[in-house]
Amino acid sequence: NGSEPVWTTDYKPGATVPRSGIYRCRNCGKEVTCNADDPFPPQNHHQHPQAGSVLWRLIIWTNTSGDDHHGTV
Repeated sequence: NGSEPVWTTDYKPGATVPRSGIYRCRNCGKEVTCNADDPFPPQNHHQHPQAGSVLWRLIIWTNTSGDDHHGTV
């Protein structure tokens, strides 16, 4: 239903990506594709003219493991 922590947690630049997917900056709308266990892009990754910090939030969970399912979301 979209209320689970995987869909509602914001991540700071450089934090470890918990799940592979597409993440959107909550303050400017820029999207990035990230792989699990890699770091999120750094603070200076893109121009950020809007007020507020870069905060990444998962919008699409991608399956990079080859499994047939993602588990319960």
